[in-house]
Amino acid sequence: AGGITYQTHVQNIGWQGWKSNGQMAGTQGQSLRLEAIRIKLTGEIANYYDVYYRVHSQEFGWLGWAKNGESAGTEGYSYRLEGIEIRLIKKGTSVPENTTNSFIKKPTQVNYQTHVQYVGWQEWKNNGEMSGTEGQSLRLEAIKINLSNLEFAGGITYQTHVQNIGWQG
Repeated sequence: AGGITYQTHVQNIGWQGWKSNGQMAGTQGQSLRLEAIRIKLTGEIANYYDVYYRVHSQEFGWLGWAKNGESAGTEGYSYRLEGIEIRLIKKGTSVPENTTNSFIKKPTQVNYQTHVQYVGWQEWKNNGEMSGTEGQSLRLEAIKINLSNLEFAGGITYQTHVQNIGWQG
């Protein structure tokens, strides 16, 4: 006795709740991509079998095999799943090759955007990229900063010193 449950990571939504035994996971009619999946067995069958699965991810291609509820796919890259393979394997028998790198999560990043004199708002930059100008004698007039792909709870605060005004909140 037993069944199978699965959970998907969906564009602009994140991880959805667990579905089981033929229920739809993901969305329909919303044009939102699946980016990752988790699959596991339930009940007595989980004592005798493992469920292995791997996905083909946009840009990365085939990733390694995940099993029994581990994540397969990507998070934070906005890459779609393009294919999936699922295997039910009796415990104690040979496992699929390549059981590493089944899930690739983008690390926490700091993102920032600057407003430059005579130029306006520039594109968002992150993790050490230069924002502003060089050799043009143009001042920064404002900045926006945020964090993405947080691995832990928290945030970022910042303060600027403005000409003829001083330190802002």
